[in-house]
Amino acid sequence: MSDFSGGETPHGREPRLLDRVHEAIRRLHYSRRTEEAYVHWIRRFIFWSGKRHPATLGEGEVTAFLSHLAADRNVAAATQNQALAALLFLYRQVLGKELGWFDDLVRAKRPVRLPVVLTHGEVRALLAQLKGTHWLMASLLYGAGLRLMECLRLRVKDVDIAYRQILVRDGKGGKDRVTMLPESAVQPLHAQLGEAKRLHEIDLREGFGEVHLPFALARKYPRAGYEWGWQYIFPSGKRSADPDDDVIRRHHLDDSVLARALMEARHCAAIAKPVSAHTLRHSFATHLLQSGSDIRTVQELLGHSDVSTTMIYTHVLNRGGRGVKSPLDRIEQPRATYRCVEPPASPRQPTAVSCPGRVAGMPLA
Repeated sequence: MSDFSGGETPHGREPRLLDRVHEAIRRLHYSRRTEEAYVHWIRRFIFWSGKRHPATLGEGEVTAFLSHLAADRNVAAATQNQALAALLFLYRQVLGKELGWFDDLVRAKRPVRLPVVLTHGEVRALLAQLKGTHWLMASLLYGAGLRLMECLRLRVKDVDIAYRQILVRDGKGGKDRVTMLPESAVQPLHAQLGEAKRLHEIDLREGFGEVHLPFALARKYPRAGYEWGWQYIFPSGKRSADPDDDVIRRHHLDDSVLARALMEARHCAAIAKPVSAHTLRHSFATHLLQSGSDIRTVQELLGHSDVSTTMIYTHVLNRGGRGVKSPLDRIEQPRATYRCVEPPASPRQPTAVSCPGRVAGMPLA
């Protein structure tokens, strides 16, 4: 019998290990992406150990697996830490084992990297290459500091146009927060809401129209999923089966839609920097600080639990010539007009000729 299969119990068949992992993750309301990542690493750990049950393994196998990822697979520190978090969840939340040696494991140190930030001109050029829904989503990422999935999961009830604010529900870390709604996005947002309502009305006429609800709200309010306020602002163009229960619903747009649009826009705008959805969020924070906004306000708008996370953007501002004046600019500079001396026509008559880009007195090649 495979270690992925359940055994026989007096009350029937015991749930498979990975089914128990899924159940524990959903009970704790972890995100779908966290669920996918944890199941992936737990499955890899089981296959790496020769399909032995994790309950029979211990410190040596976990440490060896993490070392294998770093030494043989050459994964990044963040990836190794994600694998460790998945195994920690497996042993503590699923198998119910408090293993003290987990606390002694040394987590890989992530390198400190400064975020990529666009200039105001680059943001303007990038947005100029986008249209319609793509433009609106990118504008909300830059104008409100949203993460990509926060933008895609926006529901009609989460946007207060009268107060010009957006309520981000269940953001990273399960936190809610309020951020601004840019004035320039209001009219395009009205148009997008009209399109979303049109699709919702079509779904209702055809016997569908129910949207996925978070946690246990569908059981508590069985008809809430059909209400207009719960619908996604950026719905998918077609209905599909929900992977959780196989019910046909209209989900929100896939994250790859905007990623492709940004890639094409970056190319058309001739921007050399790498651009992703998160680059626009980085630019939002940096430009707010650059314009004099208080760092605590920026922290709240971004949804950072620790101000030290927000402080990374102050380091971006202090790089190059922005925060520190170069010593070259502190010394006396020659005049902007450069002149060079051509070889004289005769020993008695030297001739001075203007030569842009040449320093006075520099001999010609």
